[in-house]
Amino acid sequence: MISVIFDLDGTLVDSEPNYYESGRLTLERHGVPDFTWEQHSRFIGIGTMETLEILKERYGLRAPVEVLLAEQNAAYLELARTRTEVFPQMRKFVERLRAEGVPLAVASGSSREAIEAVLAGTGLDALLTTLVSAEEVARGKPAPDVFLEAARRLGAEPADCVVVEDAAPGARAAHAAGMGCIVVPYAAEIAGDPAFASAGLLFRGGQPEFTAEAAHAWLSAYGAGRGVG
Repeated sequence: MISVIFDLDGTLVDSEPNYYESGRLTLERHGVPDFTWEQHSRFIGIGTMETLEILKERYGLRAPVEVLLAEQNAAYLELARTRTEVFPQMRKFVERLRAEGVPLAVASGSSREAIEAVLAGTGLDALLTTLVSAEEVARGKPAPDVFLEAARRLGAEPADCVVVEDAAPGARAAHAAGMGCIVVPYAAEIAGDPAFASAGLLFRGGQPEFTAEAAHAWLSAYGAGRGVG
């Protein structure tokens, strides 16, 4: 049987506004008052720790990256528990796969605490119980580590897994893991990114174009083509 591994932020849920706001507040606290959404958008798909390491160097921040991470996580968790929206068609897709007994996992660059907060706050925790944070592996995306660990925890071969992603680093990680990939770009304007060329299914219009029915039909055909359910 094909196993499905979901990215969380920007794929299952629209959490990027919360990440931007928590990052903006953290940087403002450390003397960077004008961090914009455009600047934030360049880090979509990259883990929070890696992002803060880059920003610390770029802005010459004195605080240790661990302190910055703790501050941003605290701000993010407060927002995540109450302000996170699930993309409706993604919820339908997860519900359908769960009802069919498809093995499911979440593999994210977020901290495990953040993943759990979002899933609990949206009710997805009842459907998705196998979780992998980039904190639990050696390397974050675009390295394949989080997806390979998710496959291991599901007891699945990487070649029998399909990743659902919204960002280029995740698509690269899925390809490096030897997994199939469904891409739903977080922003339609990035749909032409070369990283998406290897995707088995690309919804160029992003979430407005994505449907559970279309994704399920492709997944069924993909599984049949591999000789698995």
